[in-house]
Amino acid sequence: MNKANMLVTVGRVMLALYFLLPGVMKFVSWEMHVALMAKHNMPAIEPLLAVAGTLQILAAIALLANRYTYIVSLGLALMVVVINLCLHDFWNFSGIEAAHEMQNFVKNLGILAGLLVLAGHSHNSKTILASK
Repeated sequence: MNKANMLVTVGRVMLALYFLLPGVMKFVSWEMHVALMAKHNMPAIEPLLAVAGTLQILAAIALLANRYTYIVSLGLALMVVVINLCLHDFWNFSGIEAAHEMQNFVKNLGILAGLLVLAGHSHNSKTILASK
């Protein structure tokens, strides 16, 4: 494995862990996540939370296995955009809460960038649906 491929592999695994751990925690700390979503006036909280947690776990497993990397990366990128707009709505807060939400919003832009780079790399190096 050359250095570039090693760096992509390390980045892919790190992104997978970034989604795996929060996906699991959505179920472990269910009530905390329900309260967070309620604070942001989310509709259908419990079904959305279950779907989000399940998608994060399954997507992370796919990334760890280096399977369907292109499609999974784009799906997670879309999820990050939705989460940013719905749960890190800093424009609806003030003071320290606004600063905290803005920090998470900007951090997620970095995660979004990493997912897009990974999707682009996997699309260029393998077949779209079964990058391995």
